[in-house]
Amino acid sequence: MGRVEKGVNCSVQGCEQSAQRSMSGSKARMASDLIVNSDKRVYLCKTHYKEWKKATKDDRENERARWQ
Repeated sequence: MGRVEKGVNCSVQGCEQSAQRSMSGSKARMASDLIVNSDKRVYLCKTHYKEWKKATKDDRENERARWQ
């Protein structure tokens, strides 16, 4: 059982919602809009994960294209 399943809160500064996803800190910092409190592992609620996906869509597509 991971931390998300145990009910850890979102790592974004000022957010108190429960986390739905986790990712590395470097991956989360790809979106400059999100101010996270952690360096290693970052936990995001549904709202902030959606914002992260929108902010990094082009970067993630370019990264995937590089490997194909």
